[in-house]
Amino acid sequence: MNFKEKTIVSGSLNRIRSSPRKIRLVVDIIRNKEIKNALDILKYSKKHRISISLRKLLISLLSNYKKKYMEDNIDEKYLYIKEIRVDQGKTLKRLRPVPQGRGHRIRKRSSNVVVTLGKRK
Repeated sequence: MNFKEKTIVSGSLNRIRSSPRKIRLVVDIIRNKEIKNALDILKYSKKHRISISLRKLLISLLSNYKKKYMEDNIDEKYLYIKEIRVDQGKTLKRLRPVPQGRGHRIRKRSSNVVVTLGKRK
């Protein structure tokens, strides 16, 4: 199949207070899916906190696409998630008290998500 691919719209979501490992579990499910299909998958995902953030990002990208290409009458069923990448963001370091006056370090991780939409013909 020869699909002509073109990057249309991209967006990012920074400093999500969840570890990249947990977000990648959800992101791997929606990679290379059509955007409407991806929104439905995220709507019924069990990882609610992550899926709500990703849904908001995809809805924002969809509205940016509609605003940017208002004159083109391209059907949205050809839009798909061309690239979605999860990187590690800043890590907050905290101390948890343990016996004998010591402290163990707790790393509270955050992540950055970058999404690029493409169009198939």
